[in-house]
Amino acid sequence: MTGLHERHLAVSPEWLALYYRHPLELTHGEGRHVWDADGNRYLDFFGGILTTMTAHALPEVTKAVAEQAGRIIHSSTLYLNRPMVEMAERIAALSGIPDARVFFTTSGTEANDTALLLATAYRRSNQILAMRNSYHGRSFSAVSITGNQAWSPTSLSPLQTLYVHGGVRTRGPYAELSDERFIQACVADLEDLLGHTRNPAALIAEPIQGVGGFTSPPDGLFAAFREVLDRHGVLWISDEVQTGWGRTGDHFWGWQAHAEHGPPDILTFAKGVGNGMSVGGVVARAEVMNCLDANSISTFGGSPITMAASLANLSYLLEHDLQGNARRVGGLLIERLRGIAAASPAVREVRGRGLMIGVELVRPGTDEAAPEAATAVLEAARAGGLLIGKGGGHSTSVLRIAPPLTLTVAEAEEGAAILADALHAAG
Repeated sequence: MTGLHERHLAVSPEWLALYYRHPLELTHGEGRHVWDADGNRYLDFFGGILTTMTAHALPEVTKAVAEQAGRIIHSSTLYLNRPMVEMAERIAALSGIPDARVFFTTSGTEANDTALLLATAYRRSNQILAMRNSYHGRSFSAVSITGNQAWSPTSLSPLQTLYVHGGVRTRGPYAELSDERFIQACVADLEDLLGHTRNPAALIAEPIQGVGGFTSPPDGLFAAFREVLDRHGVLWISDEVQTGWGRTGDHFWGWQAHAEHGPPDILTFAKGVGNGMSVGGVVARAEVMNCLDANSISTFGGSPITMAASLANLSYLLEHDLQGNARRVGGLLIERLRGIAAASPAVREVRGRGLMIGVELVRPGTDEAAPEAATAVLEAARAGGLLIGKGGGHSTSVLRIAPPLTLTVAEAEEGAAILADALHAAG
């Protein structure tokens, strides 16, 4: 155990998890690579939990941060803030939400917390519909709508939460149905649920479940849900904390795979937009955003320095078509991983879109989750010079792969080869 690890354990909560038997101290990064305190170099396929979205030490972002820091770092929302207004204008235009208003926070948890505040105030209801296997953050309200038991430490809640089928395509009571019948069954479940509830405020859903193991429903499910929700006046909150900004390749936002009935009422974002800076936010149409009848500010949300970083990062992403790169390189990586999986009895499924890929592990010959195998592969991948994540439903048996969106074909091939060796080494 290193001295820093011992110091960490002495002052940190026991529930503050660390990866690896011998935890890493990352000291610097460049492009798609990071280095640890011992000088070891790693290909980064997790990006600080999907947060280093573009690249480590991207010159355009570091330059914008340095220049803004030389002017003013902080002011709060009590003063006009040019970078914040410019970033809000860009996000409002990109969101697809008509007459959009944008509120900036410091994290995805805070963004979802704000979305819940807006929805419950607008609808005058504390009932929330959420998806099974979901994750929306670690605040008291976000935990109370999280449908993943491993990340929900208390049953106490300020909200009444009801869980809907549909977030996991290949497990559960509807897994054997065709996509069309799967959607029909989930819609019927939602209709039945609404028949037994009184005035729910909103449905909150991740288009692709992040912590849940990069699971997703068939395209069109949330469009079908939206038709039902609209009849009941229930809002739709799309949690784009992990799926936004082109990561899925096919779309800029995850909700666009379900776009038949237009954009969500509320959209939340965070993680990658700041490329490592602490940025989150909420987009909603003016009627919903303006429903609060009490004062509110944000001390740190939308700070000049984080907005400068986000503006530079978003410009780089759009100018270099990183969504297209996620589609092209991610498609190649998924196919490469599926080829590797075909030779591994421990792999149940390779799934995902763009550069958001899950590899689900099971005990060979069964359909039982294998969290111990996921841990072993994580360790073996690190030994081979590759950093990945893990997640899943009731057990962390899914390898989570989400590199920066500038990933090259050569780096995708390199990472896939290391992962193939790690799967073999882990047995």
